[in-house]
Amino acid sequence: MTAVDALGVREVAARAALAVPGVAELQPSLGQSLADAAVRVRQALGSMARTSPAGIRADRTPGNGGWRIEFRCVLHDDRRTVDVARDVHDHVKAAVSSHLARRGTPGPVTVAVTVARITGPGPHPA
Repeated sequence: MTAVDALGVREVAARAALAVPGVAELQPSLGQSLADAAVRVRQALGSMARTSPAGIRADRTPGNGGWRIEFRCVLHDDRRTVDVARDVHDHVKAAVSSHLARRGTPGPVTVAVTVARITGPGPHPA
């Protein structure tokens, strides 16, 4: 897969994670924050570079054609942390596996979820 494909995997993974009830946001690492700042500078100068979703690292695993995806999540405190982390893991793994299968490049997907912070309660439906 190419770098564009890696960005696509991160975008699919981000949408899946953010759709999980209890996830407030994804938190970027320092390195990712600096890289995103560089992309914004290049965009201001006319480059069409896209920025990757914050809080996600997606890398190919050597030898087996699979992916390792790591998340740094900020969660709302209205659900048990372990339940939200498990749901993020399951939703992301299913979404990325489906994305790869549609592209004809299925492979094992490993997902690691790190809870970076817990914030106040999330929005409640009316």
